[in-house]
Amino acid sequence: MTDTLRCFIGLGSNLDDPRQQVLRALDELAALDDCRLGLRSSLYRSDPVGPQDQPDFINAVAELHTSLDAETLLDRLQMIEQQHRRVRERHWGPRTLDLDLLLYGNASIATERLKVPHPYMSERSFVLWPLAEIAPELRLPDGTTLEGLLALCPMGTLERLPL
Repeated sequence: MTDTLRCFIGLGSNLDDPRQQVLRALDELAALDDCRLGLRSSLYRSDPVGPQDQPDFINAVAELHTSLDAETLLDRLQMIEQQHRRVRERHWGPRTLDLDLLLYGNASIATERLKVPHPYMSERSFVLWPLAEIAPELRLPDGTTLEGLLALCPMGTLERLPL
């Protein structure tokens, strides 16, 4: 692969053996053409965002180096979600797998289909803390440091799981 960008993918699941859903998705990210899986965080248990009448989530963040453009990468991520039988029944509802493109190099993207950096990442401990585990030096495209975001977003009930 030539001319790759460093991207970060957020993974989450709370249905059908969430731990295995996330681990399998990490393997599937590693197998994507024109991509190379870099570092991956530990798994974390988090409370659901939005409707509380659903199970806790298992989350992780993965570093992905890719030569794909952002929209094509999004298509591939959604394809993996579909392989996990992802159903979108309600906003922030339960799901077998959620793959979010958090960062795409140093790009800021705002299209109808895609917003990067992910619009909610700075508010979500289940994104920031796993991201800090694998990329503590990270700066967002606007120059905001990950360290600064962590100071504003405590772990709360987020729990790092043993291997």
